[in-house]
Amino acid sequence: MVNTRKKGKLTFIDLFAGAGGLSEGFLSNGFSPLAHIEMNPDACATLKTRAAYYSLKANGHISSYNDYLSGKITREQMYQQIPFEELNNTVCCCMGKDNEQTLISHIKKTNGGISIDVVIGGPPCQAYSLVGRARQGESVVNDPRNFLYEIYFDFIKALKPKIFVFENVSGLRTAGGGKYLKDIMSKAKELGYHVTFKTLNSHDYGVLQNRNRVIILGSKNSTNEKAFWSSMETISMQRKNEFKTFIVNDLLLDLPSLKPGGSANEYKTVPSEYLLKSGIRNDMSTPLTFHLTRSIRPDDRHIYRIAIRKWLKGKRLLYTDLPDKYQHHKNKTSFLDRFKVVEGNLNASHTMVAHIAKDGHYFIHPDLKQARSLSVREAARIQSFPDNYYFEGSRTAIFTQIGNAVPPILSDAIAKSVKFALSEEKDIDYGTNSERIL
Repeated sequence: MVNTRKKGKLTFIDLFAGAGGLSEGFLSNGFSPLAHIEMNPDACATLKTRAAYYSLKANGHISSYNDYLSGKITREQMYQQIPFEELNNTVCCCMGKDNEQTLISHIKKTNGGISIDVVIGGPPCQAYSLVGRARQGESVVNDPRNFLYEIYFDFIKALKPKIFVFENVSGLRTAGGGKYLKDIMSKAKELGYHVTFKTLNSHDYGVLQNRNRVIILGSKNSTNEKAFWSSMETISMQRKNEFKTFIVNDLLLDLPSLKPGGSANEYKTVPSEYLLKSGIRNDMSTPLTFHLTRSIRPDDRHIYRIAIRKWLKGKRLLYTDLPDKYQHHKNKTSFLDRFKVVEGNLNASHTMVAHIAKDGHYFIHPDLKQARSLSVREAARIQSFPDNYYFEGSRTAIFTQIGNAVPPILSDAIAKSVKFALSEEKDIDYGTNSERIL
């Protein structure tokens, strides 16, 4: 049996991992992943490619990763250079009551008795989100995703991590009249965890986007809990000061101009100060990927120009403001801001959502000459993914992965605070091997 805490290598498991936005903060802070569990095949492929990035980087072979991004080698050729255990800790399956014990046994067996320090993750959030509730109506009450948190806590019970981080949309606080959040807190306490939650805005941590997330922290002792939130507050204060002068255009201006349906694979200019400080573009060897945008109808491009002109005058376009010939939707009482320009001249954009996979009307590029929706890479940057983050799947699948993700810059703050909290432990007894070591 090995206790990696003594070896100085903290470990984690990511449940409902998605494309790895929450995991990214832990990987970049030196945590060792024991497992990622995710149901979407494209997101699973993205997780494996990210594992390849970290493995090749650690072994001094980052050029092979860049060769893959440039199309010089295939994914399989890149994978051949990665140790089996590093590439195959991603389990692609749908978690449920029928297979959770099998998954738990698999994690224990494949990791050979390694201690688990942290469990992270958050179940799919559509059933909790305000937009999801508005679109689903009464059917949201019976949505089975409402109770996926129960599976999360079955893993917590079985794996007994020192700390868990449960993240979700801010709507979790009011979903079901607050009963889901109350039950989550109760389950954590029943398992012996000190548990607290806060709603955090990603913008307070250096992301150029207003994106609120509920973060629930569970800790086996109150010392860790207090240290975590203290660290989060300190990081927030530091980053608010460091990034206060930057605007959303700092994310966009080094990328070539595109027409709808266009693409480019070379940067236009050197990176902005924000891109360097944030780490989004601090490796000049990384090729530009996914700077491609969808085609749009001529009518929609006219609407985009109307929306941009209004925004440049400080006003938002309402659907009912459009000339009659452009009003093709019957619904003229709700979602009137369905054509929305990204706030290039402000210090935060509006919230990136997965609906961008269906159309780009809610994320219109602020440049009147381009009059298009965001490219895939621009959307990833607003979510604070670094340019060396490569997504697998179709354009639609990638937009979905990006829209559903936790911004990596926020997850970096969370991971740093977890590491700080665990470093504050002094002579804490974690129990016998049968209790603490798998």
